[in-house]
Amino acid sequence: MSFRLQPPAPARPNRCQLFGPGSRPELFAKMAASAADVINLDLEDSVAPADKAQARANIIRAISGVDWGRKTLSVRINGLDTPYWYRDVVDLLEQAGERLDQIMIPKVGCAADVYAMDALVTACEAAAGRQKRISLEVIIETAAGIAHVEEIAASSPRLQAMSLGAADFAASMGMQTTGIGGTQENYYMLREGRKYWADPWHWAQAAIVAACRTHGILPVDGPFGDFSDDEGFRAQARRSATLGMVGKWAIHPKQVALANEVFTPSEAAVREAREILAAMEAAKAAGQGAATYKGRLVDIASMRQAEVIVRQAEMIAGAS
Repeated sequence: MSFRLQPPAPARPNRCQLFGPGSRPELFAKMAASAADVINLDLEDSVAPADKAQARANIIRAISGVDWGRKTLSVRINGLDTPYWYRDVVDLLEQAGERLDQIMIPKVGCAADVYAMDALVTACEAAAGRQKRISLEVIIETAAGIAHVEEIAASSPRLQAMSLGAADFAASMGMQTTGIGGTQENYYMLREGRKYWADPWHWAQAAIVAACRTHGILPVDGPFGDFSDDEGFRAQARRSATLGMVGKWAIHPKQVALANEVFTPSEAAVREAREILAAMEAAKAAGQGAATYKGRLVDIASMRQAEVIVRQAEMIAGAS
């Protein structure tokens, strides 16, 4: 272990982030009643340019006017390369109530993008006399973003979460696909005449997880575009969870239950983790550094793995 320890990520459930356009206020109450841990009200891609101002006003009213329960409430603003983003931030922080928890910044390409947002948010909070400190989350969805992912992760103490936005990422990278997440038809290996499909997002997800875990940020998988394919969603979510991501976006209400299912440790997994911890406690009491559990060696590293599962389960149970 390095002398500089990894800081812990925020201790909050983030299994599912449910998105809804700010131009559809009739959806807000349904989103609030969902089982999603995080609500992302959107001002960016799902809102047409002509509707931006009205969508912003809808969200400002809803922040105080809707009962969001204990969910993390976030607003995805427009990109820093648009004429809308500064007004999104100023109006949200000067006109909306204290219930807003977080602002999501799309298409972040470098640490300076987050610095600019932090500076504006800090000024707005001071001007409005806001008591609650707004956190930030970012989306990595450009070639520049993935190239600078670690400096972005280290860019601000406000930063709590980072997601991979597959569609814009694919476009920025020049990938020959129109799919949003999941396996891609032409991304395969050929052996003895049989095709084996690999995961084209794996390397980017792994880079995001490493940067986030280094700097105490929650790594989150982004959207899965085909909301008619439950098994495809589950498969990608399971790969993401195995890599260390804590949750996934839902762009359709039916995906909320799928994300919660995958990113909630199963009873069997929690039971096994607790048994590993108990086996290691017994080994330590006997002056041993390792133990045998179900025919396999477990040691201090196994304890750390088991503790991750137990902590996640206890946090989710405590928030429900």
